[in-house]
Amino acid sequence: MNGLVYYVAAAVLWTGLIAQVPGLWRHRREPLRQALCAVIGLSGLCFALGAPPTVALINRTTAIPNLAALLTYGAVTAFSAASLILIVYWQGRDRVRTRRTARAWLISYLALLVAQAVLFTLGDAPVERREDFDTYYASTPFIAEMIVLYLLAHMVAAVTTTVLCWRWTRHVKRWTRASLVLLAVGWLFTSAYSIFKLVALSAHWLGHRWDALSTSAAPLMAVGSCLTSVGYILPTVGHRVDSVTTLVRLRPLFHLLTGPTGGWQFDSPLSWRTIGNVELQLTARETAIRDRLKRLSAQFDDRVRQRAYQDALNAGSPPTDAETIAVAAMVAVAAHTGPRAPASGTGTVGVTVGDIDVVISVNAFTRRTVTSPRPLDTGQTSLLGLSRAIRTPIVDAAVQARQPVSA
Repeated sequence: MNGLVYYVAAAVLWTGLIAQVPGLWRHRREPLRQALCAVIGLSGLCFALGAPPTVALINRTTAIPNLAALLTYGAVTAFSAASLILIVYWQGRDRVRTRRTARAWLISYLALLVAQAVLFTLGDAPVERREDFDTYYASTPFIAEMIVLYLLAHMVAAVTTTVLCWRWTRHVKRWTRASLVLLAVGWLFTSAYSIFKLVALSAHWLGHRWDALSTSAAPLMAVGSCLTSVGYILPTVGHRVDSVTTLVRLRPLFHLLTGPTGGWQFDSPLSWRTIGNVELQLTARETAIRDRLKRLSAQFDDRVRQRAYQDALNAGSPPTDAETIAVAAMVAVAAHTGPRAPASGTGTVGVTVGDIDVVISVNAFTRRTVTSPRPLDTGQTSLLGLSRAIRTPIVDAAVQARQPVSA
């Protein structure tokens, strides 16, 4: 690997760190956020310090041969500690026990960092070695101990994190599960890196020259670091992807209720400073939809819903989907009818304005008989179902025939 590959990897990771800075500033006392930023930042630092041009620059500038090796080992050790602490906070449920465990890992790895610095100071490494430092000084007093200590510390973190992540995958889903799988695979690569290095050192002590095994392990470390870094930030990115997807999927219902056909224009409270905040935009869109549904509650006609429900069943829709289509037809007809003076607390279907905000599950909503009054479900899942059903032909037909039904 040449220097460019190292620097590109570091730049990508630090770009991800910059994206985390606003959240870190808002939640600067949150240990999980601090550990996440430390992992991403230290991962990029490992790549930057490990690049051959950086190694040469540090050694030449400080006039201390192989000081870059100590700094790189220290960065990798710190990255290992931050990864362990992040997993502890990520998985921990007992706050007191979590803090105690994280503090124990932190103190242990700080002691390892101090020990590495002391051993490097006591040792003698006068010849600069940019790529084969491990095997070249494998038998040098104090330097050899420093190398072994660094590799063991890294392997302990790799194996521990791999086991914890793999066990945890059985209890989570979606983005968190994908993240843990990436972390487990990434740490397997880094574990292989430490194993290759230790095997090469052991061969050197036994009189064999397996230096190529040590130098060829560098790509394993690079791949592992990239996978683990992506794994750590995947839940945050995945949550944003989910928010963007939900925002887009709610657009038909939002336009129906707040556009010209809905008879009410929604004034977005978002400023130019928050226009990039997808979560805030999603919250604003959901709030606008729920507010408009509350305003339309007096126009809900259960006869429209019943007719659409029967049409959907006749068209072959399952009962659950038919109910969603029926409610969408009732909402669409009310939106096209326009605002009216609300009745004294209830709409035609017997839905009170207060009940409109009651959030119940879709299953609980559909288990009731189709002819009984019920509060309209305004949970996100049901809103997505309504938004999808808005574009069905049955809803369009109900809107076209939206003349009031005679009693």
